[in-house]
Amino acid sequence: MNPVTPNQTSPGSTANAPAAPATGTTTAAPSGATAAPAPAGPAQAAAMPSPTFSPLYQQIKALITQSLQSGEWKPGEMIPSEVELANRYKVSQGTVRKAIDELAADNLVMRRQGKGTFVSTHHEARAHIRFLRLRPDEGVPHYPESRFLEVKRVRAPADVARLLELKSGDAIIYIKRVQSFDGIPTIVEEQWLPGQLFKGLTAERLSEYKGPMYGLFESEFGTRMIRADEKVRAVVAGPDEALLLGIEPGTPLLSAERVSFTYGDKPVELRRGLYLTTRHHYQNDLN
Repeated sequence: MNPVTPNQTSPGSTANAPAAPATGTTTAAPSGATAAPAPAGPAQAAAMPSPTFSPLYQQIKALITQSLQSGEWKPGEMIPSEVELANRYKVSQGTVRKAIDELAADNLVMRRQGKGTFVSTHHEARAHIRFLRLRPDEGVPHYPESRFLEVKRVRAPADVARLLELKSGDAIIYIKRVQSFDGIPTIVEEQWLPGQLFKGLTAERLSEYKGPMYGLFESEFGTRMIRADEKVRAVVAGPDEALLLGIEPGTPLLSAERVSFTYGDKPVELRRGLYLTTRHHYQNDLN
């Protein structure tokens, strides 16, 4: 693969210094700042937006993310060393290190002491509970057991289509299940997935798979969830969910609606869950 040179230099870059700009062009600002346009007449100034430039390490982060998205380095694989990436992109090792630090903070890669940096995967133990914020009041967090009630291909309702950026009536996979911790039903969950991305997903395949669902999506459908937006509110149990959870109607529940995204901020999953919190609580780490 040919080296890709970022479009901006920084103090740590090995790229050549730019030539002095010609009259009427913009002048590059210091790294991390925005460029100021050259003086122009009133009419010209009104029509010319001020250009902005991202810091060099963010450009490198974007280039590495493109390689992750394209599958050049697959989940669980080690990516090239900082030295190799610095040579590839013609920047300093420090610039690459800062880019990888941000990728690690975004959970796209993970560092292993003395081994290198690896593409994050949903098959890792810590990934099992990254998107599940329900924690036991006592004991160690662990993944629940699932009982699938419905798995079918349907047409997307308008509200689901809007959240998944689909057209109303597009094919989607609808899943409904009950999740239990230590044999106690705790979560009633509905899930919608774009039918085009998840062709071949069946109730049998879901029931056979023993790991987290996101691991299945990653390994068999090439779709990796990298972030999610979630809304949480308090509700009471209706007759249907009360029956599934073995509780009285009117019991307080926690309702969570989650839209999960893959690379490029593309929404690829909608979940709506009802959580029984008599033995569990919702936990979020704020940084």
